[in-house]
Amino acid sequence: MNSLFAKLSIALLVIVAFMGSVLFVVDRINTRLYYEELTQRLNAPIAMYITGQRELINNGTPDLDSLRELASHAMVINPTAEIYLLDTSGNILGHGLPPETVMRDRVDLAPLKALIGGSAPMPIRGDDPRSGSSRKVFSAFEVATDGQLEGYVYVVLGGKTYDVLSRDIGNSYVGKTSFFVTIAIVVATATIGLLVFGLLTRRLKKLSEEMRRVSDSGFDAIPEIELAAQGGDEIDQLARSFVTMSARIKDQLAQLKENDNLRRELVTNISHDLRTPLSAMQGYIETLIIKGKTLSEEERDKYLKIARRNTVRLGILIGDLFELSKLDSASVTPQLERFSIPELVQDIAQEFQLEAEKKRIKLSIDLDASSAYTIGDIGLIQRVLENLVRNAIRFTPDDGEVTLSISERPQSVAVAVSDTGPGIADKDIPRIFDRFYRSEQGEEARSDSSGLGLAIVKRILDLHESRITVVSKVDSGTRFEFELPLCDQAA
Repeated sequence: MNSLFAKLSIALLVIVAFMGSVLFVVDRINTRLYYEELTQRLNAPIAMYITGQRELINNGTPDLDSLRELASHAMVINPTAEIYLLDTSGNILGHGLPPETVMRDRVDLAPLKALIGGSAPMPIRGDDPRSGSSRKVFSAFEVATDGQLEGYVYVVLGGKTYDVLSRDIGNSYVGKTSFFVTIAIVVATATIGLLVFGLLTRRLKKLSEEMRRVSDSGFDAIPEIELAAQGGDEIDQLARSFVTMSARIKDQLAQLKENDNLRRELVTNISHDLRTPLSAMQGYIETLIIKGKTLSEEERDKYLKIARRNTVRLGILIGDLFELSKLDSASVTPQLERFSIPELVQDIAQEFQLEAEKKRIKLSIDLDASSAYTIGDIGLIQRVLENLVRNAIRFTPDDGEVTLSISERPQSVAVAVSDTGPGIADKDIPRIFDRFYRSEQGEEARSDSSGLGLAIVKRILDLHESRITVVSKVDSGTRFEFELPLCDQAA
């Protein structure tokens, strides 16, 4: 009962049974209307013939004996006809029926006038004097003397005898045949409908089973569905959507697994990177506490400086983690403003000038454009340049060179940071923006790096819809470059 075919079948059977009942009732009503119209058309002249046989009203006096005689003759010919004589107001003056069977003493003349005048379509029904509420087809004609209207002859064409006969016929062969024919039509319609529904739902059932199979496999299984050509009906479109959706879900599940592995690796790296400076700090501080009185002043200063250096490293690591977490959570929205790229680059160069001089590194600026303006978050772009320059200085050996360059292009301005450091192997370039990645070159520089600087750079540039490129050669140096839109091109 829970299948679509069962629900459609029940709905179809209910609809067909209802429509069959309606069809049967409508057929009976239409048949009755047909025979009533046929009877009225065939017997319309009866009242005129009766009026022409005798003078039924003479100077306002009805001839009831003649009326009863004519009524008896008419009923021999047509047992369903009942004849009444009416005055000009519709009052019944006489009839040929037992008096106790007549329940009305007046008949509404409007239907009679409509029939005589031919102003209404047949069948036209009038009051039945032998019933308090029913109306029946009739024949009527005016009774006139010397052109003066005296009354009407009113002939009911479906009297009590007709009612008895119609009920008997309804229970006879004809009525039963009509009923069984209707039942046969209903059964045939239901059978054909069930076959059609079965054919239509078979494809849907097959698709449902395939969807269940793929779902139960954790979307590892490939859908085995024959897709129709472009277009198709709704089921074909549903199948095509399922194939596309299952492939997308499979990719998303694979991505989730990869993200889970990255998360585990991230937790491991964070634990290691936090534990290393903490262990060093703890060791030197405990040494100062235990042996503080026996250590020389020079040794105490040395241990304190080492502890302080690890504290700074720990602070940098925690700060980078916090910043990257905010960038990944989409809680940071760039505050766009118009600013000068050359001025920002010069400020960055001044900021790192002393640090570069300590390592005897030449920090130079190459400006191809002196007034290039862009729109972006100046604070975040400054963070990008700081991370790139800090990395370049960290990995560049003494007496090396770090260069900040700007070149203006038709619709953008390119900013680059290059160094003469050890470079990056080609196989490592795709991974340098991963969290906690460290180059195998420059072991001393690696110890001071959090491994998050380039990940932060890429995330900030992603927020600015900018892409960073890397060109590097082992033992020759590395160049990082990104572009920002020129001010008149920025949205």
